[in-house]
Amino acid sequence: MALKGFSQSHAVKNFIGHIIQGLLVIAPVAITAFVIYKIVEFVRSTFGFIGHIVHPFLDPFIIFAAIVFVIYIVGRVSASFLFTPMYDRFEKDIEKVPLIRIVYSSVKDIMSAFVGSKKKFNKPVLVTIDKINGIKQIGFVTQDDLSNMAIGNEYTAVYTPFSYGFSGKLLIVKKENIESLDATAAEAMKFVVSGGVTHVD
Repeated sequence: MALKGFSQSHAVKNFIGHIIQGLLVIAPVAITAFVIYKIVEFVRSTFGFIGHIVHPFLDPFIIFAAIVFVIYIVGRVSASFLFTPMYDRFEKDIEKVPLIRIVYSSVKDIMSAFVGSKKKFNKPVLVTIDKINGIKQIGFVTQDDLSNMAIGNEYTAVYTPFSYGFSGKLLIVKKENIESLDATAAEAMKFVVSGGVTHVD
């Protein structure tokens, strides 16, 4: 009787284990497919006014490829020395319009922080939050010099992202409470966003 009960318990554990293993295989694929589907639907709904190009199923991919191509061409043109004076002039004109200036500069700064030659989240550090209990937090130095805000040279700005999201908080920390992290910016960000689950080489 006891052997029969053990056999049933073992079968249940095996069943649950296989369910969990199946979820680990299916969930990443399903979520990735769902995100791609949402992107395709967004492109289809946004550019629906164009009408059919080849086929309703293929049209979103064609439009998406066209958008990527246009962005690539703009990137190539913007790298030329002829484009720089015109772009600088455009930005100076934008800076004269109060509301548009705030939105434009904010979006540009956020985009530049993640991509381009002026990335900000490229210096991962370990910030000591509580010295007594030895509590630390991973962050990214965004500004070393805060003198333009009348903040002492002993302080630096550190952005600490939250797990499972792209939001976070800004900390003004004394430099003595910051130490370099032996990891790339991408590895550190992935480690934080995953809640410490992702393995860092």
